[in-house]
Amino acid sequence: MRHFLLRLIAALSCGLLLIACSGPTVSQYANEKPVLDLSEYFSGTIDAYGIFTDRSGAVKKRFTVMIQAHWEVIDGKKVGTLDESFDYSDGSKQKRIWKLTEVSPGKYIGSADDVVGEALGNSAGNALNWTYTLALPVDDTIYNVQFNDWMYLVTPKVMLNKAKMSKFGIELGEVTLSFYKR
Repeated sequence: MRHFLLRLIAALSCGLLLIACSGPTVSQYANEKPVLDLSEYFSGTIDAYGIFTDRSGAVKKRFTVMIQAHWEVIDGKKVGTLDESFDYSDGSKQKRIWKLTEVSPGKYIGSADDVVGEALGNSAGNALNWTYTLALPVDDTIYNVQFNDWMYLVTPKVMLNKAKMSKFGIELGEVTLSFYKR
């Protein structure tokens, strides 16, 4: 009986662990409207307003972002450039230039100077999920942190973004953004 209870507890623990590790998939949003077309939304000027919260939920940074974006067709593929200018509440500034390529419908790869390797993106319906590693400067040290980035188109002009940051599977905090397409 004791072995049975130990096996039952182990099985339940594994099941709970699997449930805890699961999350939404982009295909869940396939029927949601409005449909997100990355090259349409990220074209022209987009303003964003965001916060970074630590794992306790405390706001550690506030920031605004101005994005200048355009797309072109290269070798039959849509390639976008998102030129992002960040202004932080502490007076600091940052620049990031993304290069995005649509490799097949709803599938994207992306790169930027502070992205380690490639960002991988999948979209369906009104949602986009990006996963990537960012080289994040903190004081005098660079930390490679993983981002699980979800974007949801709410209206043709408004998109919400929630990104979880982690290292070694441990959540460090979240970035929350609201985008507004001019």
